[in-house]
Amino acid sequence: MNIIVSKEIEQVCPGFVGAAVEAQCVNSEYCAPLWEEINEMTERFKATLTTESLKQLPSIEATRRIYRICGKDPSRYRPASEALIRRVLQGKALYQIDTLVDLINLASIAYGYSIGGFDADKFVGDTLTLGIGRAGEPYEGIGRGVINIEGLPVYRDAEGGVGTPTSDHERTKITLSTTHLLVLINGYDGNRERVEANAEFIRQLLQKYGASDGGRYWVYERLGV
Repeated sequence: MNIIVSKEIEQVCPGFVGAAVEAQCVNSEYCAPLWEEINEMTERFKATLTTESLKQLPSIEATRRIYRICGKDPSRYRPASEALIRRVLQGKALYQIDTLVDLINLASIAYGYSIGGFDADKFVGDTLTLGIGRAGEPYEGIGRGVINIEGLPVYRDAEGGVGTPTSDHERTKITLSTTHLLVLINGYDGNRERVEANAEFIRQLLQKYGASDGGRYWVYERLGV
């Protein structure tokens, strides 16, 4: 899969750093040891963060800033990482979906980056381009119905949008039958070292919980890379 960062993203976030993790995998409905790790981490967050201090985490603050630059209200269209941690801090349980989605959510919580998880066999074409959503652009968020992605960073394949930091698209979502995984980490804070660490963390989770041999990851930063 080729991943291109468009000029419009470069203009609003010249320091953007992304990472992709690709793996052949086996999904499952539930993984008890994974949820023990998720619960341990969420308890630590409850002890150290509030719903206001959460917004100041560099990875989340940077994503919120890009939303505002692009004309989107980050409190109305919350980045997924912020929404997940905010839910925990409000005393609500995280949604249990399946092992692949759950471990991606753990990785998002751990580093604060909004992470897209996709069934790579559902993409149309061999290229994803990161751009900015346009007025009236059709987009069906997972479990959210039609959402307005104007002003949101969005990955597009040959058919259209597949992922934003707020919600991924129903068309390319992970299911229990997913065997080819692609995960995209969005580093709007420009911290390459931390983005790579997040990618390696995902690889380790895939191995640790028996979903995959871990696959591989690569970094993409600028136009055409």
